[in-house]
Amino acid sequence: MVDRLVNSEANSRRIAMVESCFGSSGQPLGVQGRVLVGEGVLTKMCRKKPKPRQFFLFNDILVYGNIVINKKKYNKQHIIPLEEVKLESLEDDGLVAEYRNGWLIRTASKSFAVYAATPTEKQEWTAHINKCIEDLLRKSGKKAAEEHAAVWVPDGEAPFCMHCKKTQFTLINRRHHCRKCGAVVCGPCSNKRFLLPNQSSKPLRVCLHCYDTLITAKHHNSNNDSIKERERAGNADTSGEDDSDDDDENTKGPPESHDLPKFYGDTERSEEQH
Repeated sequence: MVDRLVNSEANSRRIAMVESCFGSSGQPLGVQGRVLVGEGVLTKMCRKKPKPRQFFLFNDILVYGNIVINKKKYNKQHIIPLEEVKLESLEDDGLVAEYRNGWLIRTASKSFAVYAATPTEKQEWTAHINKCIEDLLRKSGKKAAEEHAAVWVPDGEAPFCMHCKKTQFTLINRRHHCRKCGAVVCGPCSNKRFLLPNQSSKPLRVCLHCYDTLITAKHHNSNNDSIKERERAGNADTSGEDDSDDDDENTKGPPESHDLPKFYGDTERSEEQH
């Protein structure tokens, strides 16, 4: 069904509408052969807490952004090539309602959890995403990515450093995230950096355990000394410490009534049958 939508006027209108909702802050999305497969609101686990995000599934990319005005304006556009994506289902948390119907979206540079409102929506989203990934890899002849970034542990789940188990986090003792394992660690336990090419061109903060593991593996697998200087310890304090999705205090969330996600291939097929 997706192939039938490639050159349709309806698909062109939908993509133009998505572009207009992101405005000048977003990248152009209308390219040859691209189809908007579906859209809807999912709850994304951000660094501080879960937050609603608008998602758009295309046949080659997954796009999401912060909701400024529901159905009218979004910002902080993120574009994820589907050929890098791997989905992993999450078990429901019986105690916390918002941690149900979830799955991980894993990529080489960033991985995170999202949650649908119902089991049916989870099934629809994951089935459509996986189908797009499968079709894309088949047509391109590429292989699925084998290495994926760690999922960050939310701040609220770690009142103490997960490495030394001693440091309690306060306004003075800040939380940091290891870019290799995703653990929440204190400054002294993450004062090393290592080059993780899939995530950044600059060395990133890693915990002491991961640093030792990475250095050992590097010495075993490579004699390349050209980047040793860049991997040495430093007083790490920056390098993208914040999750950019968290900074949305001024945005207006979706209305209380939940809108069902739309998947356009299904819509066209249903209309043809009537």
